[in-house]
Amino acid sequence: MATSGTYVTEVPLKGSAKNHYKRWKSENQLFPEAIGHHIQGVTVHEGEWDSHGAIKSWNYTCDGKQEVFKEKRELDDEKMAVTFRGLDGHVMEQLKVYDVIFQFIPKSQEGCVCKVTMIWEKRYEDSPEPIKYMKFVTSLAADMDDHILKNQNKA
Repeated sequence: MATSGTYVTEVPLKGSAKNHYKRWKSENQLFPEAIGHHIQGVTVHEGEWDSHGAIKSWNYTCDGKQEVFKEKRELDDEKMAVTFRGLDGHVMEQLKVYDVIFQFIPKSQEGCVCKVTMIWEKRYEDSPEPIKYMKFVTSLAADMDDHILKNQNKA
C-alpha cells in the first residue's frame, strides 16, 4: 500500500480574504504577471476562469525546474476555498492523489490567513513525499499577497 498524508499550514496575509479568494477563484490569468517567478502561464481547457469544475494547466517553476500541472477546480464560496485536484503533469508522475486547498479566513478587516491543505498519496513506495510542492504552494499564497495589497490599495 502506498504512503499517503496530509500537510496543513497557515500563511498570514495582509490583503483581505475576499480579495485573495477572488484572485484564486477567477483571476488566475493574472498570476504570470503577479508572481511570474513561480507561474509562467495558465491555460483553461474546459469551463471558464471562475467556473466550478474548470480544467486548467499551469506552467510553473518549482525548485528551479520548469513543470506543468493539470488540475480540476472545485470552488466553495461559503468557505472562500479553492481546491486544485491533480489530473496530470510532473507531480502526478510521483503521486496518485494530489489535492491542494487554499482557504482564505478573515482575521481582521484588512488581513486574513490562507490555510493551505495538501492531501496526497504516493504512486510508488519509492516516490518522495511532496514536501517541495508544499513549500511551493505555500510560497504562492505568500508571494501573491504583495500583488493583492497593491490592487487593494488602488480600490
